[in-house]
Amino acid sequence: MSAASERSGRLRDVGGSRGVASFPVTLDRDASSPLPVQLAASLRLAIDAATLRPGEPVPATRELASRLGIARGVVVAAYQQLIAEGYLSAAQGRATRVNPDLVPADAPTEWVSGAGSDAGVAAADASTGAGASEPPLESMPPAPLAPGVAITDGVLGSAWRAAWKDAAAAFDEVATAAPPLGVPALRSEIADHLRRMRGTRRTPRDVIVTAGTRDGLWLLLTSIGGNRGRELVVGVEDPGLPSLRGVAARAGARIVALPADDEGLDTSRLPRGMLDAVIVTPSHQYPLGGSLPLTRRRELLAWARTEGVVVVEDDYDSELRYTGQPLPTLAALDDPQRGVVVLLGTFSRTLTPALGAGYLIAPQPLRARMEPVRAELGSAVSGVVQHALARYLASGALRRHTARMLRRYAARRDLVSERLAGLPGARVRPMDGGLHAVLEFTDPPEISHAREAQVTAAARDEGLAVEALSRYWQRREANGIAGLVLGFGGSDDAAFDAALRHLRARILAESGAHEGHVRRAGSSRADAGHVF
Repeated sequence: MSAASERSGRLRDVGGSRGVASFPVTLDRDASSPLPVQLAASLRLAIDAATLRPGEPVPATRELASRLGIARGVVVAAYQQLIAEGYLSAAQGRATRVNPDLVPADAPTEWVSGAGSDAGVAAADASTGAGASEPPLESMPPAPLAPGVAITDGVLGSAWRAAWKDAAAAFDEVATAAPPLGVPALRSEIADHLRRMRGTRRTPRDVIVTAGTRDGLWLLLTSIGGNRGRELVVGVEDPGLPSLRGVAARAGARIVALPADDEGLDTSRLPRGMLDAVIVTPSHQYPLGGSLPLTRRRELLAWARTEGVVVVEDDYDSELRYTGQPLPTLAALDDPQRGVVVLLGTFSRTLTPALGAGYLIAPQPLRARMEPVRAELGSAVSGVVQHALARYLASGALRRHTARMLRRYAARRDLVSERLAGLPGARVRPMDGGLHAVLEFTDPPEISHAREAQVTAAARDEGLAVEALSRYWQRREANGIAGLVLGFGGSDDAAFDAALRHLRARILAESGAHEGHVRRAGSSRADAGHVF
């Protein structure tokens, strides 16, 4: 272990200066695990050992980062992971603290009654100053350059406020439980939105309101999986979104990787007699960004009808297209009565993930199988949210908001191209829409993949949330491309630019020197000169 690693890896007691319980943290920059993972593990052990008790505050992210000599983003990432796991909790106006509900059955009475109570929490806030110095993690911006994060500051405006005011004013209507398939007004507005923006003509009864893409996928797979009498088999694009693969796997499906290229799913290599469903992103393939050509779309539909396969169209980032108009959906080519396509959509990227709202449209036979399941579970989205969203869509504000956001995302895409131009052994891949860019490493695979691992780990240590391109492949042996996936989100334009500059100057440039990248002059100009 190097001297620097020893310094950062010593056992430290942190947190005592603000009345927060001390706990040991072990960090090793030479370890294979990223620093956020190591920090989360140390906190998890401290909580499990009752060194940190339920209800006790943990150090502020800036203070802990300063004490450990690491980037604040590392601490934020570790805290967010532990909040997701239930070890920590955060609320508006209070410091992040150990989840008060984590009291073990044999815990001593003296700290069961105090640490997790409201009185104990208030006392801790008063004695430590917690909550006054920084907001809870839920209100913190995501780490810079994280893929899949939208710009949300442009949503709040007069139309947004009016929609929520109207929904609240209609409380007698809203106070009752929302219908399982969705509030009629919202289903109607979604159908009209798809007609106007996506060239897809459907009736409101074809629409089911969901909590987003993953909720819609789970509803579909649960509905069709129980009638097979055998294992459900789902094909996914390779590369593709890991989150959708995970949903399919949790629904009990066996996952089959289907090759995708720069134009999307390779329809010439679809299997026969194997799949029950296939998940595709035809309008904006993730992460490579291709749009499925019309010939492939028709080949996919013909294959699905012959094979009896359900085509799940994830309408990922489809409306965020910088060149030309948004492409029609695959569902627009399908028969609305006897078709095979289920379209999944979400408002989390065009508006905000805080809504937790999306939709699916399906032909009648498939919808008939999903409706009883949704009726048993009840509505996935609150009535207030649905009524407000319906009013917002009816005002035309979403179309205007999307047009404004397209200009901002296009500017960030151009900034990525500008800031990352001229890097040896790397190029920014063409991308005509969406919330991310791909920086591809162009050296031989063994060098590129080593560089990808080095850069990703270094970026995470610096609080930048770029993703390794290779993680999007299901079949590792088929992965010949290495690089980074960078998100365009976050509302602070200056912070986005600063993150790009830091990524290049402190991480990418150093990684290129470390790998000994020496280019012929002509090769360097060809790789570095790419612009969107």
